[in-house]
Amino acid sequence: MTTHVLADTGTLTGRSLRHILRSPDTIITTAVTPIALMLIFVYVFGGAINTGSDESYINYMLPGILLITVASGIAYTAYRLFLDMQGGIFERFQSMPIARSSVLWGHVLTSLVANLASLAIVIGVAFAMGFRTGASFGAWLAVAGILVLFTLALTWLAVIAGLSAKTVDGASAFSYPLIFLPFISSAFVPTDTMPGPVAWFAENQPVTSIVNSIRALFAEQPVGNDIWVALAWLVGIFVVAYVFAIVSYRRRVS
Repeated sequence: MTTHVLADTGTLTGRSLRHILRSPDTIITTAVTPIALMLIFVYVFGGAINTGSDESYINYMLPGILLITVASGIAYTAYRLFLDMQGGIFERFQSMPIARSSVLWGHVLTSLVANLASLAIVIGVAFAMGFRTGASFGAWLAVAGILVLFTLALTWLAVIAGLSAKTVDGASAFSYPLIFLPFISSAFVPTDTMPGPVAWFAENQPVTSIVNSIRALFAEQPVGNDIWVALAWLVGIFVVAYVFAIVSYRRRVS
């Protein structure tokens, strides 16, 4: 049974990836907004922002930019899933001996591959802009693991949006709050510079712990409790979103 699911997932992932390869502008478009934000914050606002540390501003804000990159990219998953639902593709799959979960996992894994490609582009531009890190290979692996888990968690939220939306615009618009969330966190300025209620929200929302963990890994500093808080948030979101997505899918195709 496991082999059957894996084979079906691989086939459907290949189908979705071919769509991406035929329109690579999807990956480029996803990377454009974060790169534009980097340019604006580093070369326009960066000199006026005091982060309370000696590190360059590009080093400070890159973790938040990476999260924005993922939040921008997952909108395409909801969009493609919505089009598949409207086009009757899922009904055709139902008439075939295909594992139900593989249909959704195909979209999720495609999102993971596409977002990793966008992240690589953004990190490459960041290096060109002066980003430097002495992070070890293990630290880079830890950063990659956090970003993979973050992408999977948000992509399953995108699956719910794609299955529940009534219009194409509605399918992709859900990602806007996710893109905005890093701005109310420690991604661009320290939270202690914010007004009381805003600072409380910033310190207790998931993005701050994720950003702090990635920043510490890049800076070769102890991650402290932030990594455990970040993992708890990410695993919790992933599990809840996955369950809701599977339930929504079964209702739609039943």
